[in-house]
Amino acid sequence: MNVVEVNDLVKRYGEVVALDHFDLSIAQGEIFGLLGPNGSGKTTAINCVLQLLTYSSGRIDLFGEPMGATRYDLKRRIGVVPQQVAVFAELSVAENIDYFCSLYVRDETRRRELVAAAIEFVGLRSYAKFRPKKLSGGLARRLNIACGIAHRPELIILDEPTVAVDPQSRNAILQGVQRLRGEGATVVYTSHYMEEVEQICTRVMVMDKGRAVAVGTPNELKSMVGIGERIRVELDAPDDAVLAAVRRLPHTQHATLSGTTLQLTCAHGAQNLSEVLDALTAAGTAYGKVYAEPPTLNDVFLELTGAELRD
Repeated sequence: MNVVEVNDLVKRYGEVVALDHFDLSIAQGEIFGLLGPNGSGKTTAINCVLQLLTYSSGRIDLFGEPMGATRYDLKRRIGVVPQQVAVFAELSVAENIDYFCSLYVRDETRRRELVAAAIEFVGLRSYAKFRPKKLSGGLARRLNIACGIAHRPELIILDEPTVAVDPQSRNAILQGVQRLRGEGATVVYTSHYMEEVEQICTRVMVMDKGRAVAVGTPNELKSMVGIGERIRVELDAPDDAVLAAVRRLPHTQHATLSGTTLQLTCAHGAQNLSEVLDALTAAGTAYGKVYAEPPTLNDVFLELTGAELRD
């Protein structure tokens, strides 16, 4: 079953088309990455799904049922973690989580269980009595997540949850997202950190100008771009003849020589690295360290949204 189904959605702000016949399908149990440059329509799409914005035309179904502004039965099944930390400064960690959980769960006994579980889930047991201003940025973001998931929602929307956090907190958040999926939740994840999306997302959509320009698994998206891999070789005695030799290789797209470092961008090809090394050997050039990097989601993002790759 698709937890989220959006068909032919159009949203306008005056003459500006924010969503241009936008479609979106998210299956149960996915961690779905929603990517796009600023102004691409990501936030507008999410706010329309949550019925925080009206839209010109289109249809939105959640959990197989039509979503509407008064469908509180469906809204109770959703958890939202905004990009900005949105908690009450005068309440403690536990009190904040309890307050947000109380919006969905009235039974106090059940709520105590859920709050305790959420505190444990995000690793804030030692900080339960702290007020938010006493928390580091990373711990405050963990609190933000706990407030959004304490009521055990089936659909969780995480809007850039790791912005400006330390590596330890980032790792804890990413592991937590994967655990949420393991417990049965469906997650929509927005981020500008492509390595995070590649690490945890089962499928990814790249948006631009209010439309989906590509949808697929990370590997499927990487196969769409023209870049096969980047290769960097440290040469003992570089010269222009060596540069010319590697530029003649059939899969070389771009090659530069910076000091003793040869850098290449290649098209897709199974033998790119061996061809480069064979060319260096044929030219009588000795080499040292060799690095080869396959295409990344960042390459996909830059190519599909029209940005230029620069060396």
